[in-house]
Amino acid sequence: MSELPKGWVEVEWDQVTTKDGFRRGPFGGNLKKSCFVESGFAIYEQYAPINNDCINFRYFVDDEKYKELQSFKVDNGDFLISCSGTMGKITKVPEGAPKGLINQALLRIRLVESCIDSEYFLKLFRSPILQNQVLNSSVGGAIQNLAAVKELKKILIPLAPLAEQKRIVEKLDQVLAQVDTIKARLDGIPAILKRFRQSVLAAAVSGKLTEEWRGKDEEYIDTCGYKTPSSWLQSSIDEESEYVTSGSRGWAQYYSDTGSLFIRSQDINTDELEIDDAAFVKLPAKVEGQRTKVQKEDLLITITGANVTKCARLKIELDDAYISQHVALIRLKNTEDSSFIELVLKALNAGRKQLTDLAYGGGKPGLNLQNIKDVKFSKPIYKERDEIVRLVDQYFAFADTIEAQVQKAQQRVDKLTQSILAKAFRGELVPQYPTDEPADELLKRIATARKEAEALALSAKKTAKKVGTKNVK
Repeated sequence: MSELPKGWVEVEWDQVTTKDGFRRGPFGGNLKKSCFVESGFAIYEQYAPINNDCINFRYFVDDEKYKELQSFKVDNGDFLISCSGTMGKITKVPEGAPKGLINQALLRIRLVESCIDSEYFLKLFRSPILQNQVLNSSVGGAIQNLAAVKELKKILIPLAPLAEQKRIVEKLDQVLAQVDTIKARLDGIPAILKRFRQSVLAAAVSGKLTEEWRGKDEEYIDTCGYKTPSSWLQSSIDEESEYVTSGSRGWAQYYSDTGSLFIRSQDINTDELEIDDAAFVKLPAKVEGQRTKVQKEDLLITITGANVTKCARLKIELDDAYISQHVALIRLKNTEDSSFIELVLKALNAGRKQLTDLAYGGGKPGLNLQNIKDVKFSKPIYKERDEIVRLVDQYFAFADTIEAQVQKAQQRVDKLTQSILAKAFRGELVPQYPTDEPADELLKRIATARKEAEALALSAKKTAKKVGTKNVK
């Protein structure tokens, strides 16, 4: 840790907590599901610090179990830290939160608030200064866990004078509120871009995008569920395709680490084919399903599950690839139409609306091949078709550029938050005042108070022992 300002002191975490300030949840055997009741005292789980939520609970215990595990109880003002998997998340138990117990996946922290301000600690814990130490001390393999309590107690923290702690908290609240406002605005842009892309698609397949290009007023008529120029020709997927098919059943038995590429519904869940997490099948020599082998300009549609109606055009030639039974393949008669028909199938006012209405008309979402063949649309002459595709590519490229810039800005904002927190706990955010009581004086008082408390406890124990001996006599 860098050199601290005058009046600050670097201390072990344990020095600013109460006697029972570190408490890891009970072993699983002490808090099994068989102990739970419908209502009673809440069981605080990792959900609380991960979601900053001390209101919603899944499990409860009765009064007897609550009293048995009193050393693990949760009080207002306690801090709860996630210990396994999603580690290092923290929440402060607010006033009025339900009484309850921590489970084995939580660490409970109690501070000496005459020494360290609770909001100062909360922000410090979320800063790189403490997060790096906490996470770097973790143990475990695939599932990481926080280090043992005895190791956590030794973690070093920068302690400012109490008055300065309060100034730091106040300044951070002001500055981080501004950062949060910027972040919220940036986070809202992807939704705006999504609506923009859909507006472009709607205009493209309805002819509005090329009104100026056509250079003449033209009547719009509804021949396929949405209005298009009267000069466009009515058509359907069935009319435009050589065939529509889906993947063969039972190919899970052919899964392999190598072999033919196997395109699944999750590979097109973004409306594009993404094979970063590819699956492969090793097929026997005489296997049915050659019609499900894909080629460039084929259109693929998810026909079952949560991603139903998602669509992707095969923009590149794949040497040897097949579709799963959850994906439909449209092989077009004229591959030059594939880009325009892809727009139709993705537009919420056109093909996607038709398919969505059918997919969710019953119980479990799903489409059959006839549903896809029945998709109706209007198509322009090839020159206008090509102009539509060009304009959509242009507008989408513009949106992609903005999206990339937003992502970079979001990363910078995230770094800015961490930079501000780091600056605060190096003593560089607010001025130091010589009138502030130094932090080491606070620690001296706490140490004295602890010794006095331990002496009183020892004296009380001896007295109780003497009384017990007399009663026996």
